[in-house]
Amino acid sequence: MSYIRIWVHTVWATKQREKILTDEFRPILYQHILDNAKKKDIYIDQINGYKEYVHCLISLKGSQTIDKTMQLIKGESSFLTNNHFKKLGVKLNWQDEYFAVSFVESQLGLMRGYLKKQVSHHQEKSFEEEVNEFMTKYNFQRLNH
Repeated sequence: MSYIRIWVHTVWATKQREKILTDEFRPILYQHILDNAKKKDIYIDQINGYKEYVHCLISLKGSQTIDKTMQLIKGESSFLTNNHFKKLGVKLNWQDEYFAVSFVESQLGLMRGYLKKQVSHHQEKSFEEEVNEFMTKYNFQRLNH
């Protein structure tokens, strides 16, 4: 029996970084993403974000790719929102791009703590500032495929 656990921290934003993920809407969206992921056998350990983006801690199985997992999560969540939650007055479109980085299991507690603080954290620092600091600190390069 194979044992595979690959932890990935993913982040994606709304189209043109529109701040449409309101305090009222985020819990509904997050619960839907969690429910849909479970149906698709995607394990999301933690989900959080702010007005224009979402963070997830995901444990991938051997047969799952980051790209397909992100496609399933992002595509289905915007489809459901735009077709079933019209009464909320939210038109949800995600940017095509996303951020994904692996981390070791011993960092899981640290990563969970980081996600839990997203709302208070981004009242002090913008999403763009955080991404730029992260990319610089860890010497990441944006890849264009």
